[in-house]
Amino acid sequence: MTAYGELLASVVEAANRGADFLKARFDPQTRPADRAAMYHLGAGLEQGSVAAVREVLDGVLPGTGWFDDEGDEGAEAERNLPPGEWWIVDGAEGGVNHVHGLPEWAVTIALVKDGIPQLSVVRQPVDDLTYTAVRGTGAWRNGEPLRVSAKTGLDSAIASASQAGNSPGTHARFGRAVAAMSDRALLVRNTVPTTFPLLRVASGQSDVFWQYEPDLPGTAAGTLLATEAGALVSDLSGKPWDLNSPDILVAAPGVHSAALEVLSS
Repeated sequence: MTAYGELLASVVEAANRGADFLKARFDPQTRPADRAAMYHLGAGLEQGSVAAVREVLDGVLPGTGWFDDEGDEGAEAERNLPPGEWWIVDGAEGGVNHVHGLPEWAVTIALVKDGIPQLSVVRQPVDDLTYTAVRGTGAWRNGEPLRVSAKTGLDSAIASASQAGNSPGTHARFGRAVAAMSDRALLVRNTVPTTFPLLRVASGQSDVFWQYEPDLPGTAAGTLLATEAGALVSDLSGKPWDLNSPDILVAAPGVHSAALEVLSS
């Protein structure tokens, strides 16, 4: 086991604590009345879950930076993660789903060094699923190994994207990419949060994922799981990816180059 692997049990425990907080507050009948109510509910979930995670992780790896969606450090690091070791945490990944009574939400924790994910844990309590990966040792779901699909053609591929960015230009680029991919792939989906389509790539249930202005917690956790399961990752120009890259493509090896051709055109 690598040095980071020795931290895995503590990180799993931290994810479980956060997930227990979320599960206790989940109601499939919840329906927020408006945007303000949605954000109020979501902020409470994030803050409570992150507090539970920090109770376990604080002191586990002294000197490690901390990123979460609500913290000051997170706001500063959002698009330019500094060098060194960082905990990247989303205490309520998929909070928008949670507050609408939908089941796709989780706690995600990644340990990153110099922009490269080294350890990842995703805990999805609704289905009692725990995903784990340590760089160089494979990806696992409830102790069973994950493997990406063996597909070699986009015409049989399921592609997913996660809408991101706040500018009309990014939205227009996203729309063009969905149209172009729809002409080539079997099926194209747009879904949130970021982590879940990456988990499906890791498990071989889908084949391609891309995102503009990538969500940092989701890509930190989900990309390590996908690549440790055999996926290829790059930015949309084909260059090597890290957490400061402006966009991301994660795909099964047999379809990565074809997907890159579609999305880079």
